[in-house]
Amino acid sequence: MPKSLLKYKNYDVHSITSIHEENANANIATWVMQTAMGGKMVCVALYKIDYTIELVRASMILNINLLHTGQTGLINKLGRRSGKESDKLKTLKFEFDNRGCPFLPEAIGYIQCQVLHSTDAGDHELFVCEVQKQVVLNPEKEVMTNNFLREKGLVRG
Repeated sequence: MPKSLLKYKNYDVHSITSIHEENANANIATWVMQTAMGGKMVCVALYKIDYTIELVRASMILNINLLHTGQTGLINKLGRRSGKESDKLKTLKFEFDNRGCPFLPEAIGYIQCQVLHSTDAGDHELFVCEVQKQVVLNPEKEVMTNNFLREKGLVRG
């Protein structure tokens, strides 16, 4: 039996991509939530020690890439190593949007975001973002979720 009621929640899995000057990075994030009707605002929780958070703070832009079940290899590649120590995008297929921010063309799609403000949230920081554009790329794919990753033995809990 799970130790926490929150373990019952089945979050979608995303990669957050951002860029500042010549530095780009991608990570894995599950705590992403729409916060306004019509999809105009979202909130993204980023782990404070991640390199991606430094780029988001500096540029105030990010893309939320919704991952699909065929992208489980990204969990290790983007979620279990730091972009401070290696170039995560070096061997990853990505493109740049009209703002110069990377996105993953093999994802289900991505949301272009402009950060409005952030707030402390313990070991994470919450970024409240205005949605600038939503792009659906691969609608036929199945959304990757935490439950899917648990069933595959890729995450604990």
